[in-house]
Amino acid sequence: MQIQVVRKILEDNEETAKRLRDTFRDNSTLVLNLMSSPGAGKTSLLEATLGVLQRSFHTAVIEGDINTTRDAERIAATGAQTLQINTDGACHLDSSMVLQALEHLDLSRLDLLFIENVGNLVCPAAFELGEDLTVTLLSVPEGDDKPEKYPAMFAKSHALVLNKTDLLPYLSFDVERAQKAARAVNKDLEFFSVSATQGEGLENWTQWLGDRVRDKKKTD
Repeated sequence: MQIQVVRKILEDNEETAKRLRDTFRDNSTLVLNLMSSPGAGKTSLLEATLGVLQRSFHTAVIEGDINTTRDAERIAATGAQTLQINTDGACHLDSSMVLQALEHLDLSRLDLLFIENVGNLVCPAAFELGEDLTVTLLSVPEGDDKPEKYPAMFAKSHALVLNKTDLLPYLSFDVERAQKAARAVNKDLEFFSVSATQGEGLENWTQWLGDRVRDKKKTD
């Protein structure tokens, strides 16, 4: 019985995610689902990324958290339109939550929508949100073994961003090992190394995102 219930939840989520994909396609809005462990630096990365991309693109952010609006307040300070979703205990966002949030967004005016998922390397991997790109953020203090411990997250991602690289001289983190383990489950994974707070490595990351926005507009 429990297996049937879980399957129904996932099927319902995928049905709504398909509606979202169609809506995003119709509006030529590129959507990115950003996932990581708590504290890996998703919000810091978004702050730095928006600081670059808002010069060229109209952007918005959906902030997912179990509680508080702290991250949303930080993102709103960048000037990007920001919507908060509090899950009240749920360890991930689902497509129905995103669908409700879209009632407050004019997608026809948006080039790029970021969805910052709840900090978790397990649950979010199972729930599609209609996104074009799934990006996993890994931080140096977490250790280089996370792609081996949580393969499902890295297997579904289009890109892996290694954050807090300014700490590499002080911590035991093997970049090559982490990259090799991630690509063992996803050979097509893009890999970026950044320090969101120091601004290191952001050029390649933001250039890649900008290219994806332009590609979607050509395709759609």
